[in-house]
Amino acid sequence: MSETLTSGFAGRLMHLVEELFGGFSPVALRTWDGGFAGPAGAPVVVLRSPQALRQLLWSPGELGLARAYVTGDLDVEGDLAEGFRRVWASRGAKPGKAALARALRAIPEVLGPRPPVPASEARLRGKRHARDQAFHYDLPNEFYELILDPSMAYSCARWAPGDSLADAQRRKLDLVCRKLNLRRGDRLLDVGCGWGSMILYAAREYGARATGVTVSREQRAFIRTKSAGVEVRLQDYRDITGEPYDAISSIEMGEHVGEENYPAFAATLFRMVKPGGRVVVQQRSRGAGEPGGGPFIERYIAPDLHLRQVGETIAVFEEAGFEAVHVESMREDYARTAHAWHETFEFRYDRAVALVGAELARVWRLYLVGGGLAFERGRMGVHQITLAR
Repeated sequence: MSETLTSGFAGRLMHLVEELFGGFSPVALRTWDGGFAGPAGAPVVVLRSPQALRQLLWSPGELGLARAYVTGDLDVEGDLAEGFRRVWASRGAKPGKAALARALRAIPEVLGPRPPVPASEARLRGKRHARDQAFHYDLPNEFYELILDPSMAYSCARWAPGDSLADAQRRKLDLVCRKLNLRRGDRLLDVGCGWGSMILYAAREYGARATGVTVSREQRAFIRTKSAGVEVRLQDYRDITGEPYDAISSIEMGEHVGEENYPAFAATLFRMVKPGGRVVVQQRSRGAGEPGGGPFIERYIAPDLHLRQVGETIAVFEEAGFEAVHVESMREDYARTAHAWHETFEFRYDRAVALVGAELARVWRLYLVGGGLAFERGRMGVHQITLAR
């Protein structure tokens, strides 16, 4: 049942929304003229100006919605995640991009020039997957401290009943160490080491001689303030040389390698682990028939992201010479991890705005909510793949 005020623009627009969604709307609408229309109790989408609809006209679908949201032309009253769930639950009736664009062109208030691209949208230097790309990770370390647990582990945790986020991240790091059969004195290489959670844990808890490589100067500087007991290099995986290591980990870095470079990545891991050694790769994947990250994540968060189904990734490692000895799904763990990050971020949201500005803070709010739901609904997955040479 709808509560519809037909005096405002929302009433006119609601008829269109209901038609596009097969006779109902998963959300209510509030428009810039004060109008309101939609189902009682539904999340309320707020359109603050015609510019929000103009973004959808020029970029129908996820990207247009994201651009309208991050600029503040579109907002959501109430639970943002529940708004996503309602729309995704109605995806069988969801209009296609062409139908949406045709409908919007029929509304005079929407017509106008293409809106400018938001300043927070990624503009990569040079080619994708180049050696000097670190777009996602060269925000200030202080920003990530507003989201992550004290270990700064920026990857899926492994949850058990009663765990805090910090507990779950330690559980994940310990799981990787055990799968690697780490022993005191073993040489460990962590490819894409982030802020050092893996190498610091392996050195402290297992006595490993740990080396991490990262392409982010911010991350390297952070690790160097935490410990002199590990080595951290500012280095691309393609430039790693030296004697083979006893064990290698790579935690949610392989997604950024690129389809064309992945065989070389697998070959590097094979070359750099000694015979009899083990490698653990934790990596996100796309669900069967699903697009994976999607246009928002690829434009605003990780412009070099490439996801494939997990079986395709294993096949590349096997072609490089590895034996895949164990594969473990952690998709449900990632949904819970993203939810925990979002809770932390919302608690510190005002500090995030002060640090990086309102637009970028809205980008990350959208990413944490939408990313968590992508794992919740199986649009994306994540696996730990244990490999043996």
